[in-house]
Amino acid sequence: MRFCASLIAPSLAWAISTLIPAQAHSQDYPAKPIRIVVPFSPGGVADNSARVVADPLGARLGQQVLVENRPGASGNIGTQAVAQAAPDGYTLLLGFDGTMVINPHVFPKLPFDTLKDFAPVTKLGDATLILVAHPSVPARNLAEFIAHARARPGSFAYGTSGTGGTPHLAGELLKLRTGIALEHVPYKGGGQAITDVVGGQIPLVFTAIATAQQYVRAGRLVALGVPGARRSAALPDVPTFVESGLPGFDVSSWTGIFAPASTPRLVIDKLQGELAAVLRTAFVRERYAVLGIEPVGNSPQEFSDQVRADLARWEKVVRAANVRVE
Repeated sequence: MRFCASLIAPSLAWAISTLIPAQAHSQDYPAKPIRIVVPFSPGGVADNSARVVADPLGARLGQQVLVENRPGASGNIGTQAVAQAAPDGYTLLLGFDGTMVINPHVFPKLPFDTLKDFAPVTKLGDATLILVAHPSVPARNLAEFIAHARARPGSFAYGTSGTGGTPHLAGELLKLRTGIALEHVPYKGGGQAITDVVGGQIPLVFTAIATAQQYVRAGRLVALGVPGARRSAALPDVPTFVESGLPGFDVSSWTGIFAPASTPRLVIDKLQGELAAVLRTAFVRERYAVLGIEPVGNSPQEFSDQVRADLARWEKVVRAANVRVE
């Protein structure tokens, strides 16, 4: 018995000696500036969702919070960089649903694993999508459009910001749910897709409500519906897809903060608590409203549960629509 104790005691002492510095580090966090890596170019809804919270978060933490854009490969390059970063809470990821829960199904190989390489911190918010049409389309709501599309042979083209994104899969899900013929036209960004539908080059576009709302208000585009759980405060007169006869059709694009896997729980919890407080401020809520984002700030476990559920949901749609990005 004395022999066993002599082996256990040094091992236990070593474990305690390594644990205490890690706990002390977590309690002192943050002791230097924090980076939020946005895996897209500046200016989009995802990028702005990070920039709106960066300064208020830095003020609460007592350290500068910097936003760093690392675009490329549909968000995969910047996301990989964070997956490989030190798990110390100083390099965070602005996670986008398209990158985190759709890319794993549409890219044959990814340099990261959403579930294994990241620790969800909190969901920043849900960005409402919208289906809009050129005024020449003889429909003023989704129900009228579905009836019109079913009565006419051929397909209607709909533009999106790119293959494999949430707007693209929202269109594919609409096809699966209704049986209407829709042809996807991918662009390199939502801005060009909007420009072409306003100009009449394509009849429809699925996009973020922040991108389309000015054209809807000016009468240059017709809002057919929003595929979210509720109407958007930005365009409250536009009905949801559920109201238009598609029960359970709830597709919003989300952004959230992730840390590298193995980041200490004390750090995760501190970041979540401070971000949730920031998201409750009038400043952030007003800025998010302009972007068409509903702020959330949920717990790490709640966010993790949604990530897992969304991975399963979009896998089915991707397989049914045979969506691939080479």
